[in-house]
Amino acid sequence: MAALAREGAAEGTWLRADRQDGGRGRHGRAWVSPPGNLYASTLVRLRPVDPPAHTLAMVAAVALDQVIQAYVPAERLMIKWPNDVLADGGKISGILLDGLGDAVVVGIGVNLAHHPTDVDRIATSIAAYTAAPEPQHFLSDLADSFAHWLARWRGEGLDAVVQRWLARAHTVGTALTIRAPDGERIEGLFDGLDRDGALRMRLAGGEIRVMHAGDVFLL
Repeated sequence: MAALAREGAAEGTWLRADRQDGGRGRHGRAWVSPPGNLYASTLVRLRPVDPPAHTLAMVAAVALDQVIQAYVPAERLMIKWPNDVLADGGKISGILLDGLGDAVVVGIGVNLAHHPTDVDRIATSIAAYTAAPEPQHFLSDLADSFAHWLARWRGEGLDAVVQRWLARAHTVGTALTIRAPDGERIEGLFDGLDRDGALRMRLAGGEIRVMHAGDVFLL
């Protein structure tokens, strides 16, 4: 998708792979990519009045959560900051943003038919709940959902997406541990989101710490 972006591909272009040999997750982690799962990316062309580009991760998360609800009951799904969708606590998807000038490539992987069992966090798949959809059919629904939430993000502002995100995420007061990019571990209670989508943590002493990056663990 990066090559297509540089060549001038239009916003809304989607690219899907049957499998990936070099899949990667956040912070350069390997992403297991067997056939039968979804490996797709789309392109957003940024405009001067758009909300912050990094909040497209929240757009992707709420769009993805909406589509997965066709296969997994909504009450068993939860969004974990910033953009992981969990099913009964197991990670079912991953989202990664790459900026390329005025474009953002939104990469999305979803465990449809398979999920890894040899990772340090619990993972799951749609197949653990019901028959796995064909990747191309799932992508068709995801493209529609993403277009809907992108239009709201652009037309109504970030708040519309944040409100949906909060309605589907871990509740205020949830105990969290965050591993910051520099390795620091921070424990506290989820205190909602800052106006730009950053996570607010209420520490033991009552002070608020705003986190813009890090790995979140639910306690």
